[in-house]
Parts: sequence; structure tokens; C-alpha cells
Amino acid sequence: MKSTKIIHTENREQENALKAFAKALKIKFEVSNESPYDPEFVKKIDEGDKDRAQGKGRKVTLDELNGLWK
Repeated sequence: MKSTKIIHTENREQENALKAFAKALKIKFEVSNESPYDPEFVKKIDEGDKDRAQGKGRKVTLDELNGLWK
């Protein structure tokens, strides 16, 4: 029986423990650090965060937001 399991570790310690477990049971495994997000999208978000940190951008009131939907 062949199946794929995806486990999301939160730190290196968890990753190492899972690797040791798989090796002890002679289970084949692979580690992937791919992001599920499009790199261009991530770049835009990062740029926006930098701009906001530098004071760029503008604040919008609730009235302005509500005006967009009308």
C-alpha cells in the first residue's frame, strides 16, 4: 500500500524527530520547503509590509470604505 502523508512541523526539533522516526521504521520520506503561494504574490505582500513600516500608504475611514461598495 502506497500513500502520501503531509505533516507540517513548527520547528527543527519536530522535523528531526519525524526524520528519526521514519528512518527507524525504514519509511521513505522527502522534505519539501516549497511555499504554496505564488512567489510574485509573496513579493507584493512583503513590499507592502515594508512600505507600511516606512510610513507609506494612507489610512482609510469606514465611511470611505463604505462608499466603495455603493
